Amino acid sequence: MTSLRVLGVDPGLTRCGVGVVDVARDRSAALVHVGVVRSDVELPIERRLATIAAGLRAVIAEHQPHVVAVERVFAQHNRSTVMGTAQASGIALLVAAESGLDAATHTPSEVKAAITGYGSAEKLQVQTMVARVLRLDSLPQPADAADALALAICHAWRRGVGGPASSSGTAALTPAQRAWADAERLARR
Repeated sequence: MTSLRVLGVDPGLTRCGVGVVDVARDRSAALVHVGVVRSDVELPIERRLATIAAGLRAVIAEHQPHVVAVERVFAQHNRSTVMGTAQASGIALLVAAESGLDAATHTPSEVKAAITGYGSAEKLQVQTMVARVLRLDSLPQPADAADALALAICHAWRRGVGGPASSSGTAALTPAQRAWADAERLARR
């Protein structure tokens, strides 16, 4: 495999960002697809979740990713928001499994650190780096879609593109990414 095709999902009940990128072994990345799956706030929850599932299935069918990366839900002050985000996240993971795809989750801090080198980066910094990495003429919009692209890139880079058994190992990672990978290895012992 010369590149890894990753579907990134920024889960949300009203707007679920999706981004598909191809990432080569040299860590260069190319945009394949970016968009948002929307669900009508007037629909009952089960219909909204079905809408998100259908949208994700359509993206998978059209773009054939190798893996799915989903933002890991974290505690927020607004319980209704975190519930909707968690439900959409579960749908993304379920659709990945139904499609026979591996799936991974990444925290917002992991994504920011992978993309910008700083785990507390602002959204504009992340969007700017995503645009640079993908060689886009403008910042990806909306923010949900940009976050999905960042998730996809993060997953490929943190995985070392070729996976743990790749000949490149951690050589293609930044110093911060190597430190993170080393810390994860030590934590598993």
